[in-house]
Amino acid sequence: MPDIRRTKASALVLNATYEPLCVVSVRRAAILVLSGKAVCVADGEGVLHSTRRALNVPLVIRLQRFVRVPYRTHVGLSRRAIFARDGGRCVYCAGPAETIDHVMPKSKGGGHHWENVVAACARCNHTKGDKTLNELGWRLPVQPSIPKGAVWRVLGHRVPDPRWAEWLAPAL
Repeated sequence: MPDIRRTKASALVLNATYEPLCVVSVRRAAILVLSGKAVCVADGEGVLHSTRRALNVPLVIRLQRFVRVPYRTHVGLSRRAIFARDGGRCVYCAGPAETIDHVMPKSKGGGHHWENVVAACARCNHTKGDKTLNELGWRLPVQPSIPKGAVWRVLGHRVPDPRWAEWLAPAL
C-alpha cells in the first residue's frame, strides 16, 4: 500500500475536453477526485485508504469543468530541461552528460539561452573550455533550439510516464 505522503508518483491532469493541462502529485489528484472537481480516467497502482473510503491511486484525472489556461509562450531554461532536450547525452561525443556548455562561450559574447546551451560530458566541456567550435574544428550534429510543443509546456523537463502516452499523443 503506497504512502502518498512519501511517494513521488504523479498524475496527469486533463481539461474537461481531455486536453493535457499539467502534472500534479498523486496526493493532489486524490484531493481533486474526492472533492468532486475531477474524475479518475485511469488508475495507477495501489489503493489509497482513509477511515471511510478507499480510492485507487489516480494515474490520469479529468477536470469536471473546462479551465481556460493561458499557456506560457516559452519553456523555462534550466539545467534539467537542457538534459531532457538533449536526451541526457553529450552533444559532442554522445557520452553521458554531466554538465552544460555554452556553444559560443559567454567570455566571447555568447548568451545563456536555448540556442547557445547544450548538454556535455565533463571531458568535452573541459577540452572545449572557452574556445569556439571553429577554433577546435568541432561540429554540432544538431543545432540547439527552444523545445516546442504542448508536451513541453505541460511536462517541462519531467520524463512522462509511459502510461500517459494515450492522452499526450494528441499534444505531440
